[in-house]
Amino acid sequence: MKLFHPHLRRTRAVAVQLVLFAVMGLLASAFFRLQVLRSTVWTLKAESNRLRQLSVPAPRGTIYDREGRILADNVPGYAITLLPGPLDSIRATLERMKAYVDLPEDRIDQVVGSVRRYGREVVVDGDADFDVVSALEERKADFPNIYIDMRPRRRYILGPAAAHVLGYVGEITSDELNSDAFPDSVYEQGMVVGKAGIEKEYERILQGRQGLRTVEVDARGRIVGDFAGSTADPGTPGKDLHLNLDLELQRWIAHIFPDTLAGAVVALDPADGGVLALYSAPAFDPNAFVGGIDPGLWAQLTTDSMTPMFDRAVLGLYPPGSTFKLATAAIGMDLGVVAPQDTMPERCTGSWFYRGRVWHCWDRNGHGKQTLTQAIGNSCDIYFYQLGLRIGLDRFLQKANDIGFSRKCGIDLPQENAGRFPSDRSWWEKPFGYIAQEGEVPLLAIGQGPNSQTPLKIAQFYMALARDGSAPAPSIAQGRPPGEEWQLNLSPQNLAGLREGLRRVTEPGGTAHFGTALQYWDVIGKTGTAQTGLSAQGIGEDHAWFAGMAGPPGKPPEIVVVALVEHGAHGSSAAAPIVAKAADFYLRRKYGLPIDTIQTYLDYLNAGRGIPPWYRARFRGGG
Repeated sequence: MKLFHPHLRRTRAVAVQLVLFAVMGLLASAFFRLQVLRSTVWTLKAESNRLRQLSVPAPRGTIYDREGRILADNVPGYAITLLPGPLDSIRATLERMKAYVDLPEDRIDQVVGSVRRYGREVVVDGDADFDVVSALEERKADFPNIYIDMRPRRRYILGPAAAHVLGYVGEITSDELNSDAFPDSVYEQGMVVGKAGIEKEYERILQGRQGLRTVEVDARGRIVGDFAGSTADPGTPGKDLHLNLDLELQRWIAHIFPDTLAGAVVALDPADGGVLALYSAPAFDPNAFVGGIDPGLWAQLTTDSMTPMFDRAVLGLYPPGSTFKLATAAIGMDLGVVAPQDTMPERCTGSWFYRGRVWHCWDRNGHGKQTLTQAIGNSCDIYFYQLGLRIGLDRFLQKANDIGFSRKCGIDLPQENAGRFPSDRSWWEKPFGYIAQEGEVPLLAIGQGPNSQTPLKIAQFYMALARDGSAPAPSIAQGRPPGEEWQLNLSPQNLAGLREGLRRVTEPGGTAHFGTALQYWDVIGKTGTAQTGLSAQGIGEDHAWFAGMAGPPGKPPEIVVVALVEHGAHGSSAAAPIVAKAADFYLRRKYGLPIDTIQTYLDYLNAGRGIPPWYRARFRGGG
């Protein structure tokens, strides 16, 4: 007996065939969708597994001085880049690299954190030594996700001599990436940016546009070469920047500044306010920051009691001492309370009695009766005590603030300190609990008391004396739009009277004559010896100032130079020779004269050469 009827078997066979056709149809449609309709998607996914896009850093713009000489440029360097991958694999790779690369644990944690956060390649060492690179290249199999390429490396020609004004570069931080100053459209993790000085101030000009490079990797993530089917984008180099700085003058100032003392030197071009030199001592080598600074060196720089990272030229605040007497004289002339030939009621006997107190002059023998011009030349304190009182506290404060002694100069640097100067009588209320009386004027008039200025501010003021009384904002970069300037309301005769007072300081018999007498140029200026907290206690020396200007005899000044030597004791001996030597060097080069290391009359005497013939001819054997 048959269990299945033939028609029933046939029906079941047809049903099975239909099911098989349906399954095959579904498979065919799925294959069509995957291989035809979505082929591009899967192709891209497959390529993404074997292709990597790496950033190509663009060279920063070159920085030139006023003569077109290079101050900062780029040289070939090596960078070690770690490709993304599992975090445990990344850490293991970095631990193995410690045998060849200086990688502290905190740096390893930083690299792992960057991979975790951004999910892209991270520069482990942006300035690797050739020996390190060679060691890693020899062991490629041990470091499959390491990529070594040649990148532009920043180079600073003057090294420490221009460290503070040019600044330095470093890898961008997460805080900077999150700030408005570094937009996402331009900046990304791993880029090198300006951290200080001109590098930071003109970052958007110097920074170029990064390029892209596509590389092919194998199954283990090792780079096997560039991807031939992709066109590399080299990026766009940064724009060049031309400065008013004089490279040789900057180098010369660093050479002549006392290497055991701290201080600053500022040189300005009175023609337009261009910054010829801006030097701060002690300094640091900005080349050490390229590719990441060694932690030990960073700790040394930041803990050094001499504070080499501190830019004294634009941030240091010091009592201006007698260099400020010219401001007192200018204010008196502006208000019409004194003229160059006016005397004060009380002659200088070395001391002066006012409101129950004895006020002393620096010369205890006294200067006698003298005019304003003579008082500038002799730096007579008694004269300026009385001049300050004649002006009056309220008018003195108002005019000093109008000139700008409580404001910034407006130089094109990311940091600058404003001067500290009382705004009005109420300034004394909060810290001292009283309303100021007229007795505050005498100290302010001689550059002491609550009066602290940067070397740059004093240089800006003396630039006004060298010009027509106007003071533009000092400018480091060429072509910078002119900033706000102020004007001393002085007649040409009054300005000439002030300059004559400065001339008496450096002429034979003047306090700064020996250290400022030069063969070819006239140097005029004012010494300053500013008391400090330490010197007042007798455990330190005063700060030494000299603010001056120089040029060919009988012609307008062509350079203004201010030098501040911390605890240098006397402006005439510590600061004045620096100013004279800097001016002599600049003017000799400007007029094509040979450079000599024996420059001032004092140099000749110290070298045992006796009185040079040029000195007898210029000063008629005086001195």
